[in-house]
Amino acid sequence: MFAVIRTGGKQYRVAAEDVIRVEKVKGNPGEIVQFGDVLVVGGDSITLGQPTIAGASVAAEVLEQGRGPKIIAFKKRRRKNSRRKRGHRQEFTLVRVTEILTDGAKPSQTARPKREPKPVATAPAEAAEPAEAEAPKPKVRAKTRAEGRAAKKPSKSPAKKADKPKSGGKGKKKG
Repeated sequence: MFAVIRTGGKQYRVAAEDVIRVEKVKGNPGEIVQFGDVLVVGGDSITLGQPTIAGASVAAEVLEQGRGPKIIAFKKRRRKNSRRKRGHRQEFTLVRVTEILTDGAKPSQTARPKREPKPVATAPAEAAEPAEAEAPKPKVRAKTRAEGRAAKKPSKSPAKKADKPKSGGKGKKKG
């Protein structure tokens, strides 16, 4: 079963368990959101909406809220000494479609519980006592310019060229 939904001014063909990237939608990761603008529902029989199907919706779980790559908008007016550079990152929401609902049904799945981070293994109290035996690490100091040059390989002296008989001109052969 598939559906065509409209969100953020775009249309998406989705099926259950599809992961899609849509324009920003309110919701925290793990929450269930519903898309109510369903244009087409397909499967055994196809139902077209005029413009949307009444009572149909698509439930999806929010996976991530993020921002896309930076887009540079650079404008220049020639011979006017006028330039403008702007950057923009479009926000998006990554969602996984959980189910396609018809006839005003409510989503059956609830948000999945968030995983709890694994507890960090703490060292026994006995290991903490011999800490005084460890000496603090010396601070790293920055190299001066002279030390930096000394660390590089010495420059190679140019190799001597073999003695060749000199000719009268470049590329001309006497014959």
